[in-house]
Amino acid sequence: MPYRIVQVDPRRPFREPGASRDEVVFVRSGILCNYKMDSGDRRQIVALRFQGEGILPHGGAAPYGLQAIVRSEAIVGRGDDFTAILESSTDLQRYFRQVLQRNEAISYEWLINCGRRDSVARVAHLLCETAIRSGARGRNPSRMTNPFTQQQIADITGQTSVNVNRVFADLERQGLIQRKGREILFEDWPEMQR
Repeated sequence: MPYRIVQVDPRRPFREPGASRDEVVFVRSGILCNYKMDSGDRRQIVALRFQGEGILPHGGAAPYGLQAIVRSEAIVGRGDDFTAILESSTDLQRYFRQVLQRNEAISYEWLINCGRRDSVARVAHLLCETAIRSGARGRNPSRMTNPFTQQQIADITGQTSVNVNRVFADLERQGLIQRKGREILFEDWPEMQR
């Protein structure tokens, strides 16, 4: 499939909400997010895409924008080219059906996260998910580099950045994590997952 590699700077829209989006985007490095604006022009990050993950063609105006969490590289191809390749291979169709089911499961977890979990559980869930999806080693990762600002975590978990700061202090007080700059050490991975 013909494609181009695009450098995406963090915290600036890569694609605006409402723009026509007949393209496929794969994250070559970094992290991209899908975001929506509410009626008060507040941003809610509604999905993350890590290295190797993609954003499929929307066909028409997309109701969400795209933005980088950290400096990222994206592979961008035409939606029509991607669709033609997909239609020619039942193996690829099966693979992308699994990808869509995985993304749907993640979306349901995010819905529960913002709708029912308390503020500490919301951040703990995000940290656990990020550790696993960003490729932290093993089933019980011991550490990860936090790619998010406090405002980004607030925009993902439906909180204020001030509350996110309190949650991190609480997680440290409980002995669940330890922060060293941007590095997060998981002191009790099973409890973080719980």
